Amino acid sequence: QVQLVESGGGSVQAGGSLRLSCAASGNIFRINTMGWYRQAPGKQRELVAVMSSGGIINYVDSVKGRFTISRDNAKNTAYLQMNSLKPEDTAVYYCNLKNVGNTYWGQGTQVTVSS
Repeated sequence: QVQLVESGGGSVQAGGSLRLSCAASGNIFRINTMGWYRQAPGKQRELVAVMSSGGIINYVDSVKGRFTISRDNAKNTAYLQMNSLKPEDTAVYYCNLKNVGNTYWGQGTQVTVSS
């Protein structure tokens, strides 16, 4: 079993920054992928950014150049630095870990960007 604990959400004005953290604990294998998805009201959950334990990164086009994902493999923690936030970034952000065929989700953290 794996537990994911997120922190760092909140409310900011457009152009501001937030940093999300996700700490994983439990039965985590060395080879895995951690990342962030988001879900806005009335929309489907979408991938924001993911990073493999080997350093391969994938971003959704809408956040490229503004968001940066990183991770500390020794701490099993992933981070999402979000800069130049836009109102359309408003959503619940979920941490995700894929690990030997299993998928785990955090409880979600709200990010609200006002214009």
